[in-house]
Amino acid sequence: MVDAFCGTWKLVSSDNFDEYMKALGVGFAARQVGNVTKPTHIISKEGDKVVIKTQSTFNNTEISFKLGEEFDETTVDDRHCKSTVVMDGDQLVHVQKWDGKETTHVREIKDGMMVIVRFFTVVYKKKKKNSSLFIWWLYLMTLITC
Repeated sequence: MVDAFCGTWKLVSSDNFDEYMKALGVGFAARQVGNVTKPTHIISKEGDKVVIKTQSTFNNTEISFKLGEEFDETTVDDRHCKSTVVMDGDQLVHVQKWDGKETTHVREIKDGMMVIVRFFTVVYKKKKKNSSLFIWWLYLMTLITC
């Protein structure tokens, strides 16, 4: 249930975030800012909508959505996405799609911390007869606690 995610969460550690941003195509200067930023996520419910505010010294964003319904999202790195967020068991799964690309943010609560694992999916097609598809996943695990 979304209620478990409601509250204020401060970033305490991040692994492989620079690699994740590189895969997304984020430029060098923006990556340097992203690597030193320690954002706060404020998650709340307002009626039948979930609101996620991300606040930092460099930028603030807010998204508001109904679970399972697609919505337009402009990300902190200025990607214009079609996004969907669903509950999958105890996980809050956020999928962003833009320009034929896709990234997934999986949030879950572990030992009183919100853990966000991010996947950027790239599909490669082998160039020869009877080709098969290869999927490459780059992931990021971010630990956030109150």
